[in-house]
This record gives sequence, C-alpha cells and structure tokens, in this order.
Amino acid sequence: MFLQLKNSGNYRWVICGLLFFATTINYMDRQILGLLAPVLQTEIGWSESEYAWIVTAFQAAYAIGLISFGWFIDKFGTKIGYTLSITGWSIAAVAHAAVTTVFGFGVARFGLGLSEAGNFPAAQKAVAEWFPKKERALTTGIYNSGANIGAVLAPAVVPWLTVMYGWQEAFIAVGALGFIWIIFWWKIYAKPEQVTNLTKEEFDYIHSDPPEPSAEKIPWASLLRYRQTWAFVIGKFMTDPIWWFYLYWLPKYLNKEYGLTITGLGLPLITIYMMTSIGSIGGGWLSSHLIQKGWEINKARKTTMLVAALLVVSIIIASQVTDLWTSVILIGIAAAAHQGWSANIFTTASDMFPKKAVASVTGLGGMAGSVGGMIFAPFIGYILEWTGSYFIPFIISGTAYLIALGIFHLLAPKLEPAKM
Repeated sequence: MFLQLKNSGNYRWVICGLLFFATTINYMDRQILGLLAPVLQTEIGWSESEYAWIVTAFQAAYAIGLISFGWFIDKFGTKIGYTLSITGWSIAAVAHAAVTTVFGFGVARFGLGLSEAGNFPAAQKAVAEWFPKKERALTTGIYNSGANIGAVLAPAVVPWLTVMYGWQEAFIAVGALGFIWIIFWWKIYAKPEQVTNLTKEEFDYIHSDPPEPSAEKIPWASLLRYRQTWAFVIGKFMTDPIWWFYLYWLPKYLNKEYGLTITGLGLPLITIYMMTSIGSIGGGWLSSHLIQKGWEINKARKTTMLVAALLVVSIIIASQVTDLWTSVILIGIAAAAHQGWSANIFTTASDMFPKKAVASVTGLGGMAGSVGGMIFAPFIGYILEWTGSYFIPFIISGTAYLIALGIFHLLAPKLEPAKM
C-alpha cells in the first residue's frame, strides 16, 4: 500500500499519515491522567486544587517546550526535532507508572508536557514543507484529528488495561507506542527535494505557491514585532485552555454529575471525541473547499472560524440539561467546533509567515495557549471547590472563541503575509 501511494504521486499523504499517528499517540499519552483521575483521586487522595496543580505542571512545561521546540525545529529541521520530541514524551509517559504521590505525578506531567510540546510545531512545519496553501487546512484537519482518535482510543483501551492489569501497566503500554512510530518516521520522512522517487508532477504541485522571500535567519524574538504573530498568539491563548478543560475535566464532570465510573466513561467519551474528529476534518475541509471555489484565503479561514465559534456556544446549554446523552451531544458539538477552529487557526501561521518561521510562530502560539491553560486550570479547581458547579467554566468556554475571533480580525484584518 505504501509503495502504491508513493508511486501514484501522493507521497505527501504518506507524510500526513505519519503526522496523524504521531498526534494520535500524543493525545493517548496525555489523556490517560484524566481518565484515571477518579481512580487515582481515591488511591492517592488528592483534592480538586491539587489535581489542578498537577494539570498546571504539564501546561507550564508545555509552554516552555513549545517555544523551545519551535526554535529548535526551525534551526535543526523537522526530522530531528520530531524524533527528539516523541522520544522524550514516550519516556515520560512510561515514567508515570513509577510514581505514587501528588508531587511525583507533577514531576512526571512536567516531563511529558516539556517533550510533547514538539508535536504541533513539527507537524505544522512538515505541512508547510509538503503541502501548498490550498491543501494545508485540510491536511492540518486530518493530522489534528489524530488528537480526537487518540482521545477515542484512550477511553476504549485504558479502562480495560486498568481493570485487567492495573493503572501502572496502562501508562507503560500506551507510552511505549511512540518508540514504534520513531522507526517509521526515521525511514520515511525527508524534505520533498531529498526524496529521490517523488514524481516531478507532485514536486511541482507542492511548490505551486508563489515563491517566498528569502529568509536565511529569523530570530524568534523578532517575530513579536508583527501584528500577525499577536493575532495567532492571542487566538491560541484564549481558546487552547478550553481544549485542556475538555481533556482533563470531562471524565470528572461525567463522574460527578452522572455518577459514571471508569468502566462507564468509555462510551460517552468515545462519542464526544468521534464527533471532534468530524469537526477537525470538516473544519479543515470547509476552508480548503471555499478556497478552491475561488474565495480569498482570508474570507475562507475566518468564515470557517466564525461557524466554529458559534457552534461552541452549545457548551453553555450542556451545563443546564439533566439528561446524560443530551449533555454528551452538546459537549460533543462544542468540542468538534473547537477542533474545526483549531485546524484553521493553526493554518493561519503558514498563511502569514514563511516556512522558515512557521514552527517558531506555532511554538509561540502554543506557549500562549499553555499559559492560558495554566491560568484556567487552577481557576477551575478553586471554582469547583467553592461552588461545586461547572456552570462558570462552561460559560467561559462557550464565549471565548467569539471574543478571540474579534481580536484576531482586528490584528490581521486581511490575513496578509508578514513583511519580514
């Protein structure tokens, strides 16, 4: 199958497949803690606020890792950067099995966040290297849907591993998957000009965009001078924390509000994250489709982002219903809309910046999203201890995207490339 794809002039989709599987593993590793939170809360005895600080440890490290990996990948290349990232996070994921205290989990999460941060800067740079602009949102939506597939596989596999073998073995089994991926990545990935059996037709198609201005060296700090950078950074700062909220608190929310145990969480969470896969691919497809229909990139991206921002409002209604499956569907719509938003805001980095700066800009935005998550996570923990209700977090989650889109449009009204 691989040879058929390669010889048919679709080698770039093999690259997309690699990015998809890496993102799937990435999210399986990070979601285990949320799934096991009800079990570990009983076994280790942490409070809501202590759990929030464990989550914050991951996000603090993720912020540091994003800005570091963004610079590293732009300097040393996608292949080496991705390899370093997934090796580090696989080791950290397995290491969770060796800890039994709140502090120990905080340290393990810090190591996981630091190394997992390389996934999206590396993946987005690979997309910029292998795909023309008219395909990038769709490609981003496809590989980003790996986050949703990982979030589906984790609740399908982790409860079974935990019941059969124990929670430590669940961390070890899932964490080891990254080492298998590295073998395929190292054998397959290279820049298009380094792949000798890439067809001329596909090579020309990949490079069909107008030539980019020469940019031999772009220090990441200099990127902060551009309005386009701040549009991307603020958009990520305001909306990434909502996705973290889904990952880490949905199992706890369903446990608290509807009494679901670890074995009962599987089907509702699988339903939600299957819906997010549709949102991720659908959001990427929509803006790419509109561009192919003749829409300007600016109009296509922002129209799709507006649709997503409006659909996210369903999360507010979810907090007011009493039926489990009505709540699951409404949360699923909001989470799917987030992924449609994410596929497009990620792509705006390559719309506005040359390939040599894409990983750095993506890293800056991701870092901002993690800082937002560091603020939001303790806030959620204290709100839940104070009120016992998810209503306030759901209100914030439902309104953040419309505000973020307004700010994004003010800073990048035409989505024009930065004049570097």
